[in-house]
This record gives sequence, structure tokens and C-alpha cells, in this order.
Amino acid sequence: MVVALKPLYEAYGISRVVVSTYQSVTGKGKAGRDALESELAGDIPEEFTHFHQIAFNAVPQIDAFTDNGYTKEEMKMVNETKKIMVDDTIQVSPTTVRIPVYGGHGESLNIELKSDFDIEEVRALLAGLPGIVMQDDPSASLYPMPMTSYERDEVFVGRLRPDYWHPRTLNLWVVADNLRKGAATNAVQIAELLVGNL
Repeated sequence: MVVALKPLYEAYGISRVVVSTYQSVTGKGKAGRDALESELAGDIPEEFTHFHQIAFNAVPQIDAFTDNGYTKEEMKMVNETKKIMVDDTIQVSPTTVRIPVYGGHGESLNIELKSDFDIEEVRALLAGLPGIVMQDDPSASLYPMPMTSYERDEVFVGRLRPDYWHPRTLNLWVVADNLRKGAATNAVQIAELLVGNL
């Protein structure tokens, strides 16, 4: 999410982000993948790895709920976004959902910017950045999906459109392989930056 937010933050400023995530079972590690495979094979356990059956389902809970009604995963999104962006004023309102796919987290973002924007300028800004692949042609049903980001290092962005009911607000859809981008590739890229600064 922050890969797509950072250039927007630098160009326009960000007041608020409403985000719904659709996270693959591999976010829970090998146990998450094994649970989906077992359920797809017809082996329904007494205790569910994903709180409920994940096969043919979507579960709107990732990790335990906190006293404020958000899950720990949702509060992690709030806190990490503010930390990475180095801006405690950004309001983040998340809902995290586990879905039955093996790799790739999807995120629906509604981003309230601090200044006006032109949608084509936003598209060009994001498309011109290394590590981002723009897939945004609704007429051809071209948009990011977990299966197209699976085992890829890039962040895929599409479904760009203004929020017609709220000024200075942008909608977009972001997908990345959670194991490659969320963990392994980020570690490598951070190491490369550190080595380059020695």
C-alpha cells in the first residue's frame, strides 16, 4: 500500500486513507496454505486456522480483535503507515479480509489528498516509478489480480478513478505478492540500499 501512497503523499499530501485488504492465505504462512488445501480436499477441521472455513469463503478477521473493534492486523496498518510516511496526522481506516488465494494481497484504497489532482497526472506519476506496474484498462478488463502478481516483485496498480462524491479523493486498487514484495524483496531492497550507502 505504502509503495503507491508515498509518491501521492509527496505530490499532493494525504489526509486520510480508507483501505480494505483482501489477503492471501500465505499471509498466515505454511499453516495458512495447508489449511486451504485441506479444506479444498474436503477435510474440514474442528478448529479453523483462519477462524472459519477459508475455502470458498472470505473471512473479515486477520489476527485477534482489540478493544477498539479493529484487529491487530488493522492497527498494524494504521501504525506502520504513519511510521513509514513519518506523518502521524494521516488517518487510516482499515478493514482486513482473508481470501482463499495462495499468493497476492489486494487492497482497495480510497485516498483523500490535500490538494486537487488530475487523474491522468496521477496515472503517469505512478506508471513512471520503478517497481510499479500499471494495469489500468477497464475496457479490456485489465487490472491487477493476485494471480498476475504471484511470484513477482512489482506492485501492480489499477482501477484509478476519482471519487465523485468526495473532493480531492482518489480510488485505486493495488496488488502485490505478499511473500515476494511484503517480505523477501523488501529485505533485499533494504540491504541493497544499506550497501549502497556504505
